[in-house]
Amino acid sequence: MSTVALAVRDSGTMLRRSLLRMRRYPSMTFMLIGMPVVFLLLFVYVFGGTLGNGLGAASGGHEAYANYVVPGILLMAIAGTAQGTAITVAMDMTEGIIARFRTMAIFRPSVLTGHVLGAVVQTMLGLAVVVGIALLVGFRPNANPVEWLAAAGVLAMTGVALTWLSVALGLAADSVESASNLPMPLVLLPFLGSGFVPTESMPTAVRWFAEYQPFTPIMETLRGLLLGTGIGADAGAAAAWCAGITVVGFLWARRRYNRNTAR
Repeated sequence: MSTVALAVRDSGTMLRRSLLRMRRYPSMTFMLIGMPVVFLLLFVYVFGGTLGNGLGAASGGHEAYANYVVPGILLMAIAGTAQGTAITVAMDMTEGIIARFRTMAIFRPSVLTGHVLGAVVQTMLGLAVVVGIALLVGFRPNANPVEWLAAAGVLAMTGVALTWLSVALGLAADSVESASNLPMPLVLLPFLGSGFVPTESMPTAVRWFAEYQPFTPIMETLRGLLLGTGIGADAGAAAAWCAGITVVGFLWARRRYNRNTAR
């Protein structure tokens, strides 16, 4: 069997393993989806009236704020799944399963590839649930089918980037507990960007960080695609950030995995 065929076969096996784990431990999936849903309901129904009126839109209130906040909630959902991926990777590294894989004739990187593919599938399913609930609470996108596909591509691209980074964090963690904490800043980044309020309303120092951190151009690209507010240079910046994070996460994960499995 060729190396490519072996890689595809074993990566598919590891993907099925990740999906089976997701089915056997539904509580983690519910938790990862439940957190962004809770934040969505909280911000739309508790803070949405005031914040929506402050957006300067023709029609303020809950509906206007629901349209504004959904891209930030979607990024929170992706970051939450990335946190779960770091935990599962750390579990693999500490529970001895990797030692068993080392005795088998498998394509070694397929273990990481299975985690990444499984996490992306879980992410996209979770995002579909979040978008469905957002539509129920007042989210009203005006995107056409092509723009919806482009938005899904941006979300998938972001999911791949954060998943590779979370795999590296899970490999670098000393324990499962520390693996659950290392990706936490990813969950907080939408708050320090344009996820919940426009960056123009922030103090100068915070505004500078918010405008130049990776999540802001991703969220602005999603708003432009789903709501027709314009994209400008945000799409290029979002693609560049995702590509950079993916490369760094992949190289870091591969190095840590090779080091850990060589012991």
